[in-house]
Amino acid sequence: MNPWLIGAPVAALASAAGLAAYGGASARAQLFGSTIFRTNSPRKLAITFDDGPNPAITPKLLDLLDRYKAPSSFFLIGRYIRECPELASEISARGHVIGNHTESHPNLFWKRPAEIRVELRLTHSAIRNSLGAPPKWFRPPFGFRNPWLAAEARELKMRVAMWTLMPGDWRAPSAEWLIRRMLPISDRAQRSLKRGAATGEILCLHDGNYREQGANREHTVTALEHWLPRWRDLGLEFVTIEDAVSAPAP
Repeated sequence: MNPWLIGAPVAALASAAGLAAYGGASARAQLFGSTIFRTNSPRKLAITFDDGPNPAITPKLLDLLDRYKAPSSFFLIGRYIRECPELASEISARGHVIGNHTESHPNLFWKRPAEIRVELRLTHSAIRNSLGAPPKWFRPPFGFRNPWLAAEARELKMRVAMWTLMPGDWRAPSAEWLIRRMLPISDRAQRSLKRGAATGEILCLHDGNYREQGANREHTVTALEHWLPRWRDLGLEFVTIEDAVSAPAP
């Protein structure tokens, strides 16, 4: 048998698998539906937090964000919202946007449509019950998506938010390590402002841990204490994910 007849289908399958992997995991990929992965101005910085609410850390973050007038976005896990409904309400009351981060934080790439529907709708209901309004934004756990996720998000009238930088704060061995990992925000902002770029950064951090409640994210708090005044002094405007795509900053 001609080896090309064997090799061609194998190569096609490998190419399709690679495309699916890229579309399902890359923060910038649009293969499985439209996503927001940048702000619409180099002056806008959207700080976002996943895996809360966490009573051990989220209140500290809220106070810190208040101090620097830094409205942000919190993508919450459904089961934690039901454990801490007052904290979820406080996040919103302080001017931050709340988004859907599923009920139990699974890898959605491998989930069937019915399973995706349950994950999104349980958290959708938890947010609506806590805030009196449904969420407009969704972030998939680990950033993983599949062809069925976009349809479910659209049905719930949610836009999908990704990121430009995820520094890995959940595994930070020290605050100093995390501070260095967050340096690209200021470096890229300075270059973008100098050359008149059209877009800015979305930073993905974590105020909780999907595996258990009460996670220690003190390194995240300390790193933000370091960077918030420095980003402000660079001329960056802190925005929610909603404002990240509204009229550009002048």
